[in-house]
Amino acid sequence: MTLIKTSFLNGIAVFVKILTLLGINKLLAIYVGPVGYAALGQFQNAMTMITTFASGAINTGVTKYTAEYYDNEEKQRTVWRTAGTIAITGSLLTSFIIMLYSKPIAVWFLNDESYAGVFLWFAASLVFFVFNSLLLAVLNGKKEIGRYVIANIAGSLFALIITAILVIKFGLYGALVALAIFQSLAFFVTLSLCYHSEWFKFSYFMGVFDKKIAMNLAKYTLMALCTAVCVPISQIFIRRHLANTLGWEAAGYWEAMWRMSAAYLMLVTTTLSVYYLPRLSELKDTEEIKKEIIQGYKIILPVSIFAAVLMFLLRDFIISVLFSPEFKPISKLFLGQVIGDVLKIGSWILAFVMLGKAMTKYFIITEVLFSASYYFMVVLMTDKWGIQGVSWAYAFNYLIYWTVMYFLIFRTLENGVSVCSQQ
Repeated sequence: MTLIKTSFLNGIAVFVKILTLLGINKLLAIYVGPVGYAALGQFQNAMTMITTFASGAINTGVTKYTAEYYDNEEKQRTVWRTAGTIAITGSLLTSFIIMLYSKPIAVWFLNDESYAGVFLWFAASLVFFVFNSLLLAVLNGKKEIGRYVIANIAGSLFALIITAILVIKFGLYGALVALAIFQSLAFFVTLSLCYHSEWFKFSYFMGVFDKKIAMNLAKYTLMALCTAVCVPISQIFIRRHLANTLGWEAAGYWEAMWRMSAAYLMLVTTTLSVYYLPRLSELKDTEEIKKEIIQGYKIILPVSIFAAVLMFLLRDFIISVLFSPEFKPISKLFLGQVIGDVLKIGSWILAFVMLGKAMTKYFIITEVLFSASYYFMVVLMTDKWGIQGVSWAYAFNYLIYWTVMYFLIFRTLENGVSVCSQQ
C-alpha cells in the first residue's frame, strides 16, 4: 500500500467526515453558541484523558506490533489478547470510578454539577468506545484500509445523526451526550466488519496476558498517557485563561478555530496515522526511513500549504457558512492558525518516527516541554495582543518544535545512526 493510494482511500473517509463536521458545526453554532463551544472543548479534553487511561493507552502499540508481526499470526494474536485483556479491565474499572464521582468530575471539567448525567452516559458506553478504538488499531496495523475507511465513515455518520437529534432537542446537554456516545455506537459497525475477516475470532482478544508483549505495549502506554495528559490539560488551562481574561466567548472562538483547523487538516493527519505509523514500524534500514520522510515532505507538506492558503483566503466565507454571525471575531485568528498548521504537519512528519520506533524518552520530554511552552506563550501573547495572541503562540510553538524534531531525528539519520538504537 503506497502513500498515494492510502491517502486516496483514507481521503474518502475524511471527505465524509469533513462533510459531517460541517453539518455538526452549523448545528452547534446555531444551538449552543460560542460559550457552548468552550464547554464542548472542555468535555472533549476530558474524554481524551479518560479513554486513554481506560484503554491502557495501547492502541498505537497495537498498530505498530500488528504491522511489525505481519508474517507471524500467532504473535499478532498474542498482542491482541494482551491488549484486549488490558482494554476490558481498564474500561470497566474506569466506568465504575466515573459513576462514583460523576458530580465532582462534572464540576472540575464543566463547572456545573448538573452535567454529571453526561458523564454517566459516557461511563455506560465506555467499554464499547475503547474496543472500537482497539479494533480500528488492528485494522490499521493489518493494512485493511478498505474496512478501516468504512468503519470511520460509519463513525462520522453516527456523529452527525446523533448530534443533530440530541442538540436540536436538548441543546448543549444533548450535544455533550452525543459526543459521549456516538463512537460507542460505531463499535457495532466496526465489529461487524472485523467479524467477516479471516483473521478475526472473539477468542483472539481475550485470554492469556503476555508479560513481554505488555512491556512492549507499555512503551506506547507511557507516550500515549503523556499526550493524553499534557495536551488536554494545556488546552483546558488555555481555555480557562482566555475565559478569565477575555471572557468565555473568546474561549469559544478559539475552540471553533481549533475545530476548523483539525477538520481541514484531517486528511493529512489521518494519513500520517494510517500510512506512516505501520510503514515506519516495518522499516529497519536508516536509508529507507529517510526516504519515507523525504517522500512525506514532497507530498504531504505541499498539500498542507495549499489547504492553509485556501482556508485563509476563504476565511470570511467559511465563517458565514459554518457558523453564525456571533463567530465573526474568529477571522482574527486565521493567519496565525494556518501558519501554525503547516508548521505542525512539518514537525509531525518527523515526530512520527519517534512513535514508529518507540523512542519513549524523547517523545515524553518533548511532549511535556512543548505542551507547557504553548500555554505560557498563550499567556504572554494574549496579554499583549488579545485573542490574536493565541494563534501566534500556536505557530511559534510549532516552529520551535519542528526545529527540535530536526535535530532529534533527521540529524541522527543523516549521521547514519539507526533510530532503533535510540529506543
